[in-house]
Amino acid sequence: MSSTVIPFGPQHPVLPEPLHIKLVMEDENIVDAIPAIGYVHRGLEKLTETKEFTQNVFVVERVCGICSVMHAMAYCQGIEELMNIEVPDRAKFLRVIWAELHRMHSHLLWLGLLADAFGFESLFMQVWRDREKVMDIMEETAGARVVISANTIGGTRRDLTKEQMVKINVTVDEIKHDIQQVEAVFLNNYTVKHRLVGRGILSKADAIELCAVGPMARAAGIPMDLRTTSYSAYGQLDFEPVTHSDGDNYARTYVRLHEVYQSIDLIKQAIAKIPDGEHVAPFKGNPPKGEVISRVEQPRGEVLYYLRANGTKNLERLRLRTPTFQNIPSLIKMLPGSQLADVPLLILTIDPCISCTER
Repeated sequence: MSSTVIPFGPQHPVLPEPLHIKLVMEDENIVDAIPAIGYVHRGLEKLTETKEFTQNVFVVERVCGICSVMHAMAYCQGIEELMNIEVPDRAKFLRVIWAELHRMHSHLLWLGLLADAFGFESLFMQVWRDREKVMDIMEETAGARVVISANTIGGTRRDLTKEQMVKINVTVDEIKHDIQQVEAVFLNNYTVKHRLVGRGILSKADAIELCAVGPMARAAGIPMDLRTTSYSAYGQLDFEPVTHSDGDNYARTYVRLHEVYQSIDLIKQAIAKIPDGEHVAPFKGNPPKGEVISRVEQPRGEVLYYLRANGTKNLERLRLRTPTFQNIPSLIKMLPGSQLADVPLLILTIDPCISCTER
């Protein structure tokens, strides 16, 4: 039987991301997949070498808007370690609140896109209506809806008032109630289960070997979540990683949906436990010569920042590894054996972010 190579992407009516993969097909069956990276490369790592280290907070936020708070958090934590800056406790809790709001924003956006991929237009609109509530909170508390620039070296640029925290509590409770109303469609609907259960399986052994991260790994039964390493204020909050054992498209949907509930719980815990005090620590000078690695759990998994300073106001090198880049080998492992009709949903369940991947 002869093989045919079909270019999948970078434009596709279902996928919201410009992912480009060459699929080797035999009839409708996929026998191999070859990724093509670089379609939207912007050279952001090189750009950070020309900007002052304080300005780079705004550069790394532009790697990806949906998880911009986590990019800034990882970068700031690296600089703070290099400069021995002690971040105020209040700032650590504020970082957690905004980070979990961004995690909700990301997962709700993805759930809406999944509903849209099935043709459930009303469900798509319901989920994105709740996403709008999250974005309204970020606009009210930080002045922007997506790239909010809440983090700065030494803490946070802004504080939250008691009134704002009360409103956040009320809003996330409303979102929890709304998502509970549609959860049955995502997890129990016949069409959804028929298209997701048993498709795109990534075994626990393969997830470990291919270094899968985030919901990809947790859906394969690996309870790996960097928040359990207690960075920022996570060490003072109670939670367990959301996991599933099947490793298929359905398992990844289950994990992300339940992580919305987990983020709501973490936000409420952080608001209840946040201490009084300053939200930013002043500092002087430039980062001393040295290097550091900073890691943060983004909605899609671990992001890793490598920073090398030379004692000047400019970094000598900034290198970052994003979760989608880390999960592409797992995607390439899952595609062979699938049918062409399964490809859009399979790719969607890894929640790809090509802006992050190619930077």
